Amino acid sequence: MLTAITRAVSPAIVHCELSFIDRKPIDLAVAEEQHHAYEKLLGKLGARVISLPAEPALPDSMFVEDPAIVLDELAVILPLGTETRRGEAQLLAHALAKFRKLEYVSLPGTLEGGDVLRIGRRLFVGLTQRSNAEGVRQLAAILAPHNYEVIAVPVTGCLHLKSAVTYIGRKQASGSRATFAFLLANRAWFDTGPFTGFEWIDVDPEEPHAANALALASTVIFPASFTRTRARIEALGFHVTPLDISELQKAESGLTCSSLLFETRNSDSR
Repeated sequence: MLTAITRAVSPAIVHCELSFIDRKPIDLAVAEEQHHAYEKLLGKLGARVISLPAEPALPDSMFVEDPAIVLDELAVILPLGTETRRGEAQLLAHALAKFRKLEYVSLPGTLEGGDVLRIGRRLFVGLTQRSNAEGVRQLAAILAPHNYEVIAVPVTGCLHLKSAVTYIGRKQASGSRATFAFLLANRAWFDTGPFTGFEWIDVDPEEPHAANALALASTVIFPASFTRTRARIEALGFHVTPLDISELQKAESGLTCSSLLFETRNSDSR
């Protein structure tokens, strides 16, 4: 069963960390409504949603993707690159311990899940203000026994790697039996060299922040505000479901960062 762990919007989200956008007033009620719509859509697409309670002392705690990586064999708990957010990790570890064996990346390594793009058994990991080379080294060592390849990717123009590139799935080429794996990207913001064998969908130049999409159950969930880039995705035959996250975007939110998605079996619950 596909499981999605989410966390309710913190009433302190107005004090969230920001790195690449200017601070604007956030309407808490609207942010909560948009987050509920996100959870409802995950459920409609087949996920069992486990919604954790809001954390009033942790403004960014809605972004559950950052403190952990969940793979089939284990979950890795991460020391976040922003010290004020590090309290989120142990709270999430408690929830994940019911489903997975836990491993830990330790300081001075820093790593955030928003910097980890998993495609099959390859994990592309952004080197950013939040994730450093020591964090990537420790992750690679933890995952080596499980035959995952960890690939570092320098990022310069945005908060996380997945702010700049996400995997949206495979499509068959017109008139051919061949299928191609597609990445949605703002290629100006990261080193594209490690990404060989993929096809690119470039964001529209007027929508530089439009590269974060969530592919789930043959659907690409996509921010409603980026209509030009949405048209580019749909032109290739992908089914796109737009979702209004305009208030959450003021907290530097994308679509991937608000959930942890993984498969569970009855035997996984501990």
